[in-house]
This record gives sequence, structure tokens and C-alpha cells, in this order.
Amino acid sequence: MKIAELRPGMRRVDVAGKIVNIEGPRDVNTKFGPGQVATATLEDESGSVKVTLWNENISKVAVNDKVSIENGYVDSFRGELQLNVGKYGKMSKVE
Repeated sequence: MKIAELRPGMRRVDVAGKIVNIEGPRDVNTKFGPGQVATATLEDESGSVKVTLWNENISKVAVNDKVSIENGYVDSFRGELQLNVGKYGKMSKVE
């Protein structure tokens, strides 16, 4: 699937692209306890989307890495489209 096709509320999303920016990480308190969150920008030829990275996923990627996200979901945060890996999703580097 292309980034331009993503819409809020979509589930079981598979998308690939290149990390062009990473902001953060920030310390947060969640209902599951303390954690860290960072926001990355994922880009393909059709557009770009913010990706929420939690805890161990933050250190798995760097700017210019090509990644694949499987079984992600899309929502809207502060008016911006956001792609989440989530508990059941998987993010991996692509060579």
C-alpha cells in the first residue's frame, strides 16, 4: 500500500518507505507505566506520514533506513495522519 492511500481508521495496514526524520524520544506515562515515544516521518514516492515509535522500536531505526510496517493502523492526532505499529504490528528494516 502507498502512503497516499492511508486514511484514519484503517487497520491491518502494510506499508514500506524511508525514514526521513526522527523527533524525540520523550518520556511519557501511560496506563501501562512509564515509557518513551518518538515520532518519525516515513516517506515513499506517493507522500509521507508520521509514525509513532514506542520504547524498543525507537532504537531500531535511524534516518535514511528503509523500513516495512506490517499490520499497522492509522489514526489522526492533532489533525495529522499518524501510522502506528501497535501491539500486533511489526516493523522491520528492509535492505
